[in-house]
Amino acid sequence: MAKRYTGPHSPQARPDDRRPLPRPRDLRHPLESRTRWITLMGIPFLLSAFWQGPLGLAAHLAAFGGLALGMALTREGLRAEAAYDARPVARRPAWPRKLFGGILTGVALGVGSWVPGAELGAAVIGVAGGVLHWLAFGPDPMRDKGMEGIDSVQQDRAHRIIAEGEAHLKAMQDAILRTGDRRLEARVAMFAATARDLFQRIEQDPGDIAATRRYMGVYLQGARDATVKFAGLYAQTRDPRARQDYETLLGDLESQFAARTRKLVEGDRADLDIEISVLRDRLAREGVRPPAPAEPSEPAELERPMTLDDLLIPREPTRR
Repeated sequence: MAKRYTGPHSPQARPDDRRPLPRPRDLRHPLESRTRWITLMGIPFLLSAFWQGPLGLAAHLAAFGGLALGMALTREGLRAEAAYDARPVARRPAWPRKLFGGILTGVALGVGSWVPGAELGAAVIGVAGGVLHWLAFGPDPMRDKGMEGIDSVQQDRAHRIIAEGEAHLKAMQDAILRTGDRRLEARVAMFAATARDLFQRIEQDPGDIAATRRYMGVYLQGARDATVKFAGLYAQTRDPRARQDYETLLGDLESQFAARTRKLVEGDRADLDIEISVLRDRLAREGVRPPAPAEPSEPAELERPMTLDDLLIPREPTRR
């Protein structure tokens, strides 16, 4: 089906086309492409294996397999690190993927370079490969970030609920593609961005999960079901009334999610004001006062440059 693409500078652009579209979160690590290049560089192990004896065949095949598996683990570790860096509150990865990927890479290089009588050289190559892997990709995140004062049970619960919400948003974005309408796709993307703002707020403070459980589960699930039904109907009938009703539904949901996010932020600000007020009262009861600000001293009088008249005619000193 042919689609007409319009943008903010098109002659017949609609008002919705002029609104800035949300930028998707890019969780790709900048070093992720290196793992594919290193895997391709291990192809000589695979090709040369068939010109070796039985022991050499097994060693070269094991070297290529270990190198490919090590790069796969490293790639997963880089993705986990990108997700860790993108969140203000995050736990360290469950197990260090890049560390095990580096160990596998070093072992694979050592096995691939082994020949009878050159075990020491193969070991040196393996150790060098592991060290170069660590220098190229860095270590894994080994500590939690922003988890001080947060209950781990609530954090795990929040992660599960957020994962369910992300699945609902992904299903909505996949379903709306059936309509072939860029404006509707952008509209769903804008709603998803607003919902993810609430997700990020819950990640920072999992204690608010009870107040947002309906938004994270019931409302998003209903929006997903409505999107699936609307996409199937609109792809067949192109009913403008159904489209208007669906866009109105998205607008109502978006305003509700944004209002809930603002309410959570305002609640945290009120809690902060209360904490500051209580601390000030306690300092006042204990007789602790902040030092009074020093009065600004008068600026020193600038000396007038001496002229010949000052030498010939003495001046009287100024009285203060």
